Amino acid sequence: MGVEYETVQVTRQGALGTITFNRPKKFNAINLKMYEEIVSALDELSNDDSISIVATTGAGNFYCSGNDLTNFMNAGDDQEKASEMAASMIRNFVAKFIDFPKPLIALVNGPAIGLSVTLLGLYDVVLASDKATFHTPFTTLGQSPEGCSTYTFPRILGPSKAKEMLLFNKKLTAQDACAHHLVSEVIPHGTFRDETNRRLLDFSQLPPKSMMYGKQLTRDMERRTLHATNAAEIDRLKERWLSEECMNAVVAFLQRRAKL
Repeated sequence: MGVEYETVQVTRQGALGTITFNRPKKFNAINLKMYEEIVSALDELSNDDSISIVATTGAGNFYCSGNDLTNFMNAGDDQEKASEMAASMIRNFVAKFIDFPKPLIALVNGPAIGLSVTLLGLYDVVLASDKATFHTPFTTLGQSPEGCSTYTFPRILGPSKAKEMLLFNKKLTAQDACAHHLVSEVIPHGTFRDETNRRLLDFSQLPPKSMMYGKQLTRDMERRTLHATNAAEIDRLKERWLSEECMNAVVAFLQRRAKL
């Protein structure tokens, strides 16, 4: 019997384990509790010998809207201490994706924003609904990229398209993301759940050790670089979070959203 979570749901079908981001009323934004629970769910499925592959998806109409910006507002008076704690949490969170030993597949069922997009470069396969979009509005919020995207995105998308996304907030459709190799395949929304479930159940029947060793060989070639990139990105984010530029941008964004 698996662990009970508040913000994610873990399900098992044979050798397939699925983590569903489960804050649909908040567009599956990642709050502090959800960061902890995603890590715990990944550990749970990593240590379960009956599970050979793992997928992530979103409850409701969104895949994930990235970091919950109310995390900034709940930081309290000691902003420097809060920034240090958040940096450590996100660094460890991203490291969990870098080092996850089993095949990891993203089922992007709707809009994906921020960290949920940048992490895709660390997945093994990304399948997207034709209603999915991919948006990294870091500079709009006075922040900087994370999730190892400053390394993975230029390699996957090409330097120019990567910088369009990471510097200039370019939003990609599912078709755009597929054309630039961030997404493996786009599947019609009406059949997305059933089709991806069928495929992943088929994948999960492949020899598990063979899949793990194949992933290990490809990941080990760049593991050290990914961890170094993660550390550098987090150091820059700490500076950004404490900057007047970032604080003003986040407050302005939350005020605009409150008026909607």
